[in-house]
Amino acid sequence: MIVVCLDLEGVLAPEIWVEFAVQVGIEELRRTTRDEPDYDKLMRQRLGILEKNGLRLGDIQRVIERLGPLPGASEFLRDLRARYQVVILSDTYYEFALPIMRQLDWPSLFCHNLEVDESGRITGYRLRMKEPKRAAVAALRGLHFGTIAVGDSYNDTGMLMEADAGIFFCPPANVVAQFPQFPVTRNYSDLRAAVDAAARPV
Repeated sequence: MIVVCLDLEGVLAPEIWVEFAVQVGIEELRRTTRDEPDYDKLMRQRLGILEKNGLRLGDIQRVIERLGPLPGASEFLRDLRARYQVVILSDTYYEFALPIMRQLDWPSLFCHNLEVDESGRITGYRLRMKEPKRAAVAALRGLHFGTIAVGDSYNDTGMLMEADAGIFFCPPANVVAQFPQFPVTRNYSDLRAAVDAAARPV
């Protein structure tokens, strides 16, 4: 049995922080793990910007409610789940992702939690563990599942390297240059073909 591990943002859904940055007009919030590989540093920067601008969880959730999956993502995921076990491994937060999960028909999602006070101010975040995506793939391999991982950013490369096969989906050029060992796909048809090809020898 093969488990396909997909990143959420960039593979199935828009980058939440980028969309929110556009809505509120704060350029600094456009930074993602495509730009900053140190996730903890990136999140501290984001929380500082939210605090400085008086933005709350509700402000972000209102933007997310209007977001849908990327075009074609629902059909791709439905087709993939008919043949493989699928798990979404993400560095987002349940408080952000649930509206999108509903639109994707509730696939399994492993991610993190935010710390929010009574006023809706985001005061911190709780990461499940260090390198949770890589650890999840390692655990699945320990259970004797074949694993294929798909991502687009620096913070996905750990799980891509841990998996039996790793595939990039629409990654930026700087990430591709640093990790040339992974095949690059640019649309869901090519991604499905790459998953099927990787599944044969796994």
